[in-house]
Amino acid sequence: MNIGWQEILLILLIALLLFGAKKIPDLAKGLGKGIREFRKGLSEIENPIEEKKDKKPDDKTEEK
Repeated sequence: MNIGWQEILLILLIALLLFGAKKIPDLAKGLGKGIREFRKGLSEIENPIEEKKDKKPDDKTEEK
C-alpha cells in the first residue's frame, strides 16, 4: 500500500487549510529541528556502544 501523489497533495492542502500559509514554514522548521536533535541523541547513544564492541576483553585467566 503506497501513498500516491494525489494523497500527498490532499494532505498538503488539508494542512494548508488547518494551519495557514504563514504557519507551515514554522512548523516545518520545528519538525526539522526536532529530527536533527533526535538523530544527534541517537548517535550519542550509539557511539559508546560501538566503542565497547571495539574493545577486546582482557585475556586474564583466573587462578584458583
